[in-house]
Amino acid sequence: MATLRKKRVSNDPPQHTPLIGRTGRAHDGNALAYNVAPARDLRPWVGWFAATHAEKPDNEVLEGGILGDHAAIRVCHGGTWTALTADGPRVFAPGEKGMALYFGPQSKVMRTSVDGSFKVISIYLGVGGAQALGAPAQSEIVDRVMDFDELMGRGHFASLFDFAAPPQVWYDTFARDFGRYFQEVTPPRPDRIALEFETCTLADPDFTLQDFAEANDVSIRTVERVVRKAYGLTPKQVMRRARALDLAAALMGVAMSEEEAEMRLRYFDQSHQIREIRHFFDRTPRQLREESNPLLMLNLEIRQSRRMEALKRLSPDKPAPWRDPRMEIRPR
Repeated sequence: MATLRKKRVSNDPPQHTPLIGRTGRAHDGNALAYNVAPARDLRPWVGWFAATHAEKPDNEVLEGGILGDHAAIRVCHGGTWTALTADGPRVFAPGEKGMALYFGPQSKVMRTSVDGSFKVISIYLGVGGAQALGAPAQSEIVDRVMDFDELMGRGHFASLFDFAAPPQVWYDTFARDFGRYFQEVTPPRPDRIALEFETCTLADPDFTLQDFAEANDVSIRTVERVVRKAYGLTPKQVMRRARALDLAAALMGVAMSEEEAEMRLRYFDQSHQIREIRHFFDRTPRQLREESNPLLMLNLEIRQSRRMEALKRLSPDKPAPWRDPRMEIRPR
């Protein structure tokens, strides 16, 4: 049944909230992540860090989905997770020791569900991040989930984290480990065309490839080759997905409200919006706006926080307007 979201004034989560956030909440009480922009020595290979601690007050399995534009390492603690991947359904039970999973980028929403309360540390790779880690090419892992320890052969990554510590400590642990790794391997800088395409896609994914190629003094074929290597998809697929991600975030109330009108204008008409949103999320725009979908909201809000920081549209000292400022965790 759809649950209408309404702005609240109490610090206590509403009774109907299926996921109670301990790392942040939206104004309606839904759980949000603790977001951190990585230190400069980790960029551009790491695009964003997010930590989520959420409790489920009931015994029902919470169903939802995720849609990401880059690969991500997710260190999970607690809960039993199911993901419908390109390789079929995968079930993960990280338990108290935790488990690190490597998610490839998604071409459309990946159905996920969780049974039980959980903590998740999410390390979102940036342009060139997969190559810097020595991971498979992006095109090989689209819509797939892999065991990070088996993939990298660097030991039990989850064991680095003290899950009883606050999320600021999780960030410090990640930053130290990745900082040492990048110093040892000195990965090459990503292609400048890929970085510029990322910036343009975050700002306004409604440009033509010809205009982008001319502005960067390269051929369209070069743009297509570079983007496919960086994202695992064609430039047009990447831009379509970015438009859908932005509009979905606005519909779910985790984007700048003044941007929603412009985001809608990226589509020819309402029927075009409906087709695209249904293609990427298997939902109509109205369903995204009115139904409670905590897992997807978490996912979309993390990307919008990264987007706002990259475009310098939010003060780093103030929480995003869709977040409840009384529930914020401050960086140390």
